[in-house]
Amino acid sequence: MNHWIIKSEASVYSIDDLQKDKQTPWTGVRNYQARNFMRDKMMVGDKVIFYHSNDNPPHIAGFVKVVSMPYSDVTQFDKNSHYFDPKSTKENPRWFLVDMAFVKKSKRKIGLDELKNDKKLEGLMLIKKGQRLSVQPVSKEHFDYIEKLCL
Repeated sequence: MNHWIIKSEASVYSIDDLQKDKQTPWTGVRNYQARNFMRDKMMVGDKVIFYHSNDNPPHIAGFVKVVSMPYSDVTQFDKNSHYFDPKSTKENPRWFLVDMAFVKKSKRKIGLDELKNDKKLEGLMLIKKGQRLSVQPVSKEHFDYIEKLCL
């Protein structure tokens, strides 16, 4: 089992939206490294931290899980979608996704500053300067520690 952090702007799609929807395809990832993590490494049952980026302050909002194997992101073929990719074809898609399901909301918002100042989270990709990937791997130790902080 792998562990991950996914980022979403709360104004675009929040943990509250996912709680209401129960499950959603994680569409719109348009970075090759993030896509590769989803396509090549994510598996059903993987545990995921849901992080609200561009919030004030950015924070851990909850926990979700991967509930599908990777498949082609249909938004890449939709000319009316913000995520349309004219170089993608159904025969040779560029972008993949997995479905995410709600698990639980964080009982307290753990902000980026708190994460950065916690020595137990040294090496966490999320807190490295310039790290903007919307899908990031997390060690089991970091995941478990963050989960305890959020309870």
